[in-house]
Amino acid sequence: MSLHNELEKRILILDGAMGTMIQRHELSENDYRGKRFVHWAVELKGNNDLLVLTQPEIIYNIHCQYLMAGADIIETNTFNAQRISMSDYQMGDLVREINFTAANIARKAADKFTAQNPKKQRFVVGSMGPANKSLSLSPDVSNPALRAITFDQLVEAYQEQALALIEGGVDALLIETIFDTLNAKAGIIAAQNAMEQAHKQVELMLSATIADVSGRLLAGQTIEAFLTSIAQSEPLSVGLNCSFGAKEMLLFLQELSSKSPFFVSAYPNAGLPNQFGTYDQTPEIMAAEIKTYIDNQLVNIIGGCCGTTPEHIAHFHNLLEQKKLTDKNYVIRKPKEKNNDLILSGLEILKIN
Repeated sequence: MSLHNELEKRILILDGAMGTMIQRHELSENDYRGKRFVHWAVELKGNNDLLVLTQPEIIYNIHCQYLMAGADIIETNTFNAQRISMSDYQMGDLVREINFTAANIARKAADKFTAQNPKKQRFVVGSMGPANKSLSLSPDVSNPALRAITFDQLVEAYQEQALALIEGGVDALLIETIFDTLNAKAGIIAAQNAMEQAHKQVELMLSATIADVSGRLLAGQTIEAFLTSIAQSEPLSVGLNCSFGAKEMLLFLQELSSKSPFFVSAYPNAGLPNQFGTYDQTPEIMAAEIKTYIDNQLVNIIGGCCGTTPEHIAHFHNLLEQKKLTDKNYVIRKPKEKNNDLILSGLEILKIN
């Protein structure tokens, strides 16, 4: 069974937030350091990706909790694990080890649950976040032309991460929380290079984040322009994550789903953040909003982002199981036919026909 084959038959469930679950453990600076990094020169608390080396059992158990809740797909704990973001912790040289280990931990958890129920195969996707520097936006408002990084540097950093994830055993690479399409393009090229380097093909998945109610990415692109920009890479799926709660994401997901010739994913936050920056939406309320996605055939992959937990994922799983039992006419979303018009994209699209 492959991801593509499974998506042709049913909606798959992606896991929920890793950071939210890590926060439940209330880890100290010493917990992040472990025995290996006791004398590290800079503070390490907050470097969640490092925990695959210093607290691997915690990460493994979080994966297992999501799998037990019904997740078909789990993400590696590697959202910031490329050399550019890791330089904040002076840990650029640990990137390969972190990604390879993270993939191994997730693979071990997924394979355990697949062995328990071979009819429900579990998959691992390598999480590749947007990096903490932008190729399209200046870090200095007084100097719009300034860039903190070059395209080639970002490709190199992403390729190092992608190669380690592939060699660690992931089924797909997920470039997620995309706010700058140029960063995503660097990730796409890096992923393709890494597959060639590893002599192994895995699926490519993309997920963007909307900046505000305008429906644009932070770098300014509309959803349709973003879709046009990445279409030539022919990913397995394109989707939306983070941004808003499920209710607020609905309008933008409808637009993406109506145009995408690829499978569509969505993993919103557990509602909107409160005054303390945390998320209060209960699994019951969020599942009721997710039901609209399923009933209207908007998604092929559903999961959760900030604030979501195994309890949320369990409610999504129950929702799908109930749908199968009660709706005899239930059909899943099919990718749209590819448009043969010439469509160019800047911040918006230009269709030439």
